[in-house]
Amino acid sequence: MLFNSYAFIFAYLPVVLFGFFWLARINHTFAAGWLALASLFFYGYWNPAYIGLLLGSIVCNYAFGLWIAKAGVRREEVRKKRLLIVAIASNLALLAYYKYANFFVGSVNDVAGTSWGLGEIMLPLGISFFTFTQIAFLVDTYRGEVKEYNFIHYILFVTYFPHLIAGPVLHHKEMMPQFARPSTFLFHSETFALGMTIFLLGLAKKVLIADSLAEFPGPIFSAAEAGGQPMLFEAWIGALSYTLQLYFDFSGYSDMAIGLSLMFNVRLPLNFNSPYKATSIIDFWRRWHMTLSRFLRDYLYIPLGGNRKGKFRRYMNLFATMLLGGLWHGAGWTFVIWGGLHGVYLVINHAWRAFKHRLGLGNGGTPGRLLSIALTFLAVVVAWVFFRAESFTSAISMLSGMLGQNGLSLSESAWRHLNETHPQWLENVAMNGLTPLSKVNPDRALILIILGLMIVWWLPNVQQMLRHYRPALEEAEIAGSRLRWRFNAGFAWASGLIFVLSLSFMSRVRDFLYFQF
Repeated sequence: MLFNSYAFIFAYLPVVLFGFFWLARINHTFAAGWLALASLFFYGYWNPAYIGLLLGSIVCNYAFGLWIAKAGVRREEVRKKRLLIVAIASNLALLAYYKYANFFVGSVNDVAGTSWGLGEIMLPLGISFFTFTQIAFLVDTYRGEVKEYNFIHYILFVTYFPHLIAGPVLHHKEMMPQFARPSTFLFHSETFALGMTIFLLGLAKKVLIADSLAEFPGPIFSAAEAGGQPMLFEAWIGALSYTLQLYFDFSGYSDMAIGLSLMFNVRLPLNFNSPYKATSIIDFWRRWHMTLSRFLRDYLYIPLGGNRKGKFRRYMNLFATMLLGGLWHGAGWTFVIWGGLHGVYLVINHAWRAFKHRLGLGNGGTPGRLLSIALTFLAVVVAWVFFRAESFTSAISMLSGMLGQNGLSLSESAWRHLNETHPQWLENVAMNGLTPLSKVNPDRALILIILGLMIVWWLPNVQQMLRHYRPALEEAEIAGSRLRWRFNAGFAWASGLIFVLSLSFMSRVRDFLYFQF
């Protein structure tokens, strides 16, 4: 079931909301149990067979958590550490089997020339997210940071449907106090209205913008995968449209998750904060998939040594963390390359900052800031090509096209205009690879790309517009905005219009891109 579907909006969500607040008047545990069961139904809607896998993972991790906590109380440090290692290894083994087994076997076959096979292994939805969420719980338990072990609340913590499929990655200490708070189980019209507003804005991002951009990357990247050579404008349309599609798709999901959770009086951590406005790659990873960045920092980068063991070790830790972050996103060498690229970017970024500090250089004012945003965005776009491409070869073909090495390309309208006004010039340059685009409508693509970039760079994000209501759990300070969403008649009409427009486009339902990770 998708957030952007009629079944979810008009059937599932109203029933779950009504049941939650009605049962809350009787017993808070009943209401929490209802929400947990509803979340399990939401998960099993795609494939009921994997409900057993999710429940098995929950029971095992909860049991390990209790054992680790008891070992801590008894000061059995060796046993506590062994339990943690076994628990984390079990989670990673489950993830490795479902997500990476065929990838590793295929890689071995490519190197050794063998033909081993494990058969088709279907990837359970959200396995990366609920696995990382529970690993964080185990580590927090080991550190003595977990204070509550209510089993119903733990099931709800893991399965809570707004975050289950595509994040954010949650901390136990963020959610359990909210599930235990009596005010969570009371209907608050202001909080509900706030949540609905954020949900509608996220829905519009997904349905009106991301899904409109989705028609362009597929044909162009598929042509590159089939051996084609995308030309300059065609390659840039493919790369930029995917860059913006992914942005609005994931940003839309993150807003919808926060909005849905607020309807139940629960605040989720912020997961997305205008990353294409970042002035550096360091800043980008503080804004993109913020809870994953936090997880990688707290449970991988810092345990590896962080920046405590010299510059070289720090850079190696950064690179290793990003490599594994790339592999987390998908079982393929293109994801590894994407992670490795960002690792290199981060190393260069940290080295440049250290160099600037030694020389006492400033930030260059507004021109320097704009240049930094442009360079960061360009670096991110290049990396997204590997992220989207099916193979290294097709990614290189796309990048070659973006550099103009495969020739130029024009829309049919521009081709006709030039053919009428400058036929001789067109005949001469056509010999050098100037041909019309054929796979996509470039005029429509260009309009949508320009509109998307204007929204990304010129408008405030949803959290900025609603900053005074504090809709999310914030680790970073959210910049203010002159455009502030208010609950009055004008904004109510705007919300209604956004909802109607979104509904009119929902017949072309598309999955969220992060569902595949």
